[in-house]
Amino acid sequence: MAGRGEGAGAGWRGAVVGALGPGAWWRRRGAWRDVGPHLLSAWRRSLEFRTVALTVVLAGVGASIIATSISVSISANLYDQRRDQVQSESQRATILAQSIFDSATATEDADQVELDSLQNEAQSTILGSTSSPGGTSIAILRTPGQSTAQTVQDIASPDFPGAELTPELRERVASDTGALSMQPVALPRADGGSVPGIVVGSTLQVPTAGQYELYLVYDLSDAATTLALMQRTLALGSLALVVLIGVITYVVARTVVRPVRVAAETSQAIAAGDLDQRIPEKGQDVVATLGRSFNGMADGMQRQISQLAELSRVQQRFVSDVSHELRTPLTTIRLAGDVLYDQRGSFTPSTARTAELLHTQVDRFELLLADLLEISRFDAGAVELDVESTTVATLVEDGVAEFEPLAAEAGSVVSIDARGGYLEAEVDPRRLRRILRNLLGNAIEHGEGRPIEVEVDSDAESVAVAVRDHGVGMRQGDVERVFDRFWRADPSRRRTIGGTGLGLAISLEDAVLHGGRLEVWSRLGEGSRFVVTLPRVAGAATTSSPLAVVPRDADDLAEHGSEPWAGALPEATATRPAPDGHEEVRRARP
Repeated sequence: MAGRGEGAGAGWRGAVVGALGPGAWWRRRGAWRDVGPHLLSAWRRSLEFRTVALTVVLAGVGASIIATSISVSISANLYDQRRDQVQSESQRATILAQSIFDSATATEDADQVELDSLQNEAQSTILGSTSSPGGTSIAILRTPGQSTAQTVQDIASPDFPGAELTPELRERVASDTGALSMQPVALPRADGGSVPGIVVGSTLQVPTAGQYELYLVYDLSDAATTLALMQRTLALGSLALVVLIGVITYVVARTVVRPVRVAAETSQAIAAGDLDQRIPEKGQDVVATLGRSFNGMADGMQRQISQLAELSRVQQRFVSDVSHELRTPLTTIRLAGDVLYDQRGSFTPSTARTAELLHTQVDRFELLLADLLEISRFDAGAVELDVESTTVATLVEDGVAEFEPLAAEAGSVVSIDARGGYLEAEVDPRRLRRILRNLLGNAIEHGEGRPIEVEVDSDAESVAVAVRDHGVGMRQGDVERVFDRFWRADPSRRRTIGGTGLGLAISLEDAVLHGGRLEVWSRLGEGSRFVVTLPRVAGAATTSSPLAVVPRDADDLAEHGSEPWAGALPEATATRPAPDGHEEVRRARP
């Protein structure tokens, strides 16, 4: 079992090397269109992939939510901090500037030079009092709509973004005397981009010149840079965390799934016939308990299978021995019975009838004994084909002619359609006649006096014979067991032809011996159709049949409301190709 685990690991490593090598599928042109099917296939086939994928997706979603929450919180806190700093600096700058104007001795006779000097001093004081990392620009603008004796010329820093002063902001600043008004803006950059910023406006009272508006513009690019760095760090950290979780999940899943994989491989090996395979038992955990329980079950199954195989061999040997031992006394009984049967004319009516019954029952016993001997030869593998080049259509015509009196007695008319069956095929005529006799006998027995159709057709590889009756038909469960030995669909039904319960089983073995197959379709109340398909060349295998198993009128019967068997599909087929060991395979067709 260690070799099995190593093989799985080597296969996984080989798959990785193949996926990354120069001949990998993703290197081919247009190969990315196959990513979806590849992932879907891996999802369906690999428990490890599903576990890792689900964990990574959920971890990624969780990490994204946490990272987004942290980023929003940091962004809000950073903005609030810078806003408070800007508000504090703006308040201080407004007070300093106002104090400069308030301390002046200006009068109505003051000249313009003194006012300009005060304004320049206020500007210098304001710029010196701010410490914004991103820089500050300033503007002192006269509030419009005033009539004063003196005026001071509006001033602004060279980089002051005058376009960002909206009329709404100026109106709010002018009306809120003594208060600060703030507005976030996007400051243009030289390269055509923009950076975040804040405009803070307040009012100043200039002696003899009236009210002026002080505007300070703070560049917040430093805060944006800090926020971007933190967001990148969060994103990379989240990605690294998700990858780490994926790796850890893969290692854990591989460790946990490996015993399950070993159990699956072991069960497959046992199912394939290697009954000696077992799961390694290590430790005391639940996996070890599973291994011990599985191995105990496998040991019990192996003993049971060995006992059943031995019982089957004993049974087959018993049937073979008894059949051979019965041949000698049966021959003696046959000779004595023939003498009595030939002289029955000189007997009394009751004695003559007894002789006739004895003759009939000896015939049936001989048939049963012959079937038992044939089955024992199949079981022992002691059967061989006596192949001849045969025209199957001619053989079928002879077989139908042999059964015409029995069919007429049952009220059935047998028709032959041999449109393509006159090509020669290498078959065993004796075995093919036996197959045909069993199929015709069943059709007459269960045909309820209705027509029976026989078809013969062939192609380049195969030849097929179909026998169709319109009698009682079978249920699905009957169809699945129709080729079992000694099985009858209706044990209480009176038999007029054959009746050993081995005919179809032997016919199936004969078909398999040729490398062909025997199939059946049936519908309750609408009859049955058996199709035997044999290769035209001895030793070849049949891949298809010239004749369909389902009859052409099956759909018409369904349309006319024929009832299928209760709780089953409307049609069923049973087939047995020619695998090694003559193992039976059945299938149901919808």
